[in-house]
Order: sequence, then C-alpha cells, then structure tokens
Amino acid sequence: MSAQSSARIDADVSCVLLREDQDGVCLLTLNRAHARNALSEAMLAALGRELTNIAADRTQRAVVIAANGPAFSAGHDLKELTARRRDADQGRAYFALMMQACSTVMEQIVRLPQPVIAAVQGVATAAGCQLVASCDLAVAASAASFATPGVDIGLFCSTPMVALSRNVARKHAMAMLLTGDAITAEEAMRFGLVNAVVPTGTERSEALKLARRIAAKSAHTVKIGKAAFYRQLEMSLTDAYRYAAEVMVENLLARDAEEGICAFIDKRAPRWEDH
Repeated sequence: MSAQSSARIDADVSCVLLREDQDGVCLLTLNRAHARNALSEAMLAALGRELTNIAADRTQRAVVIAANGPAFSAGHDLKELTARRRDADQGRAYFALMMQACSTVMEQIVRLPQPVIAAVQGVATAAGCQLVASCDLAVAASAASFATPGVDIGLFCSTPMVALSRNVARKHAMAMLLTGDAITAEEAMRFGLVNAVVPTGTERSEALKLARRIAAKSAHTVKIGKAAFYRQLEMSLTDAYRYAAEVMVENLLARDAEEGICAFIDKRAPRWEDH
C-alpha cells in the first residue's frame, strides 16, 4: 500500500464508519449510504481498526453493526476494484490485498471477545451478506433481503460462501450461490441466517435491546462461551465433548461462575466481576 493510499484511507476512516458507545454496547454504523455501504478499502480499514480497539476495551460488552441508508451493504466496491485493472499486473496484487483485508475483518468478528449483532435494514449482498453471516446474531427488518449474486456478473461469491455455508444448510447456501437470487428476511430466518425479523425501522433498536440483554451477563463467561462455540464446530464429536468438558471445568473455577451459582441458590441477582 502506498503512502498516498494510506493517507487517503486514514482521511476517509472517520466518515465511512461511525461509532457510538452506549452503556457497554458499541454501535458501529456503516456510513457510505451514497455507495450502498460498499466495503471499500477505507471501510474495511475502519472496521478492522475499530474491532481491534473494541477487543481490548473491557467496558464494551456487546457490539451492534448497523448501516445508514437504504442498503445494509452491497459488498465489495466494484468501482474501486475495477479501477485497479489499469495496474501493471491488471490488479492482481490489489485484488489479493482486498480479499485478504475483507477475510481478516470477518475473522475479527468471529474471534472478537464480545458478541456481535447485525442490524439489517435493507439489502445485504455478496460481501454484505458475508458480513451478516459472520456476525454472531442478526436482526433483520421485514424489508431486508439477502443475496450472493456474484454469479450474475461472472464473479462467484467464493469468500462470502465461507461464512454463508457455516450458517445455513448446504442446499440453501448452494441455491443462493448458484442462482444469485435474493431471499427475503423471512426466508433468511427460516434458513438460519438471521435470528429475528422485526418491523422495518425497529431493527436497530431491537438489535440494541438484544445487545443490552447480553451485556448484562458476565463478560468473562460470554467470552469463554463464544470462543468455545466456534472452536468446537471444527472438531469431531468426541473431540468437541472433550474440549467442551475442559472449558466447563475452567469456567466452573472462575469467580463469576461461583458467584452466579451462589446467587441462583440464594435467589438474588448476581454481582459480576468479569473474571
């Protein structure tokens, strides 16, 4: 990345992504409405930077990713990518850089200690659909729709496929990837891509409400559980049970588990210390 490119990205970061902290819940808002919140180089840099900051911030207990404008995200910025075809290598190095940057952000979401909830108000396509699938939970407006339409323009949604195929049944994922057809919010819930469908205009408040419910739990316990959930998915049944049993033992020895169990027995509210 050139110094000029880096400077441009730094200048854009403050406006393409907005952050608001609300009593332990961090709201990140995609703010490129004019470009349908495409995941440009600047947007990916901003998301990566904020996720790194949030991961180290113990005051933040949950994250909501929302978007301004009619679209949640149209995926990669195709105009930005196409402009690099004039490079000496026809854009190969830049394309590789952008695919890796996007993949890194999606992995950051999965590995973030705090749960991440997508609040989807409109269309989420290609890498925008990937972003929704990468979040731990998702609340969709009834007007929202989801698609991986790369096949329609000769560009199979291979990286969105990774997150999509880990969220929905194989044949549903293949149908979306092979046809490019959009699915409704109700279909997305039935397929397992989103958790809830709510009246349009309430998706952000509902996602924040869900985030606050999670934020009221022990952050230490939530962190342990989220990490264990994703790790055991890649294991055999026997290995998953062995690993989960080890996690349970360590969790039982944590202060918050002792406090939570005692509070349950004593019929009182627990006092979390997040360790």
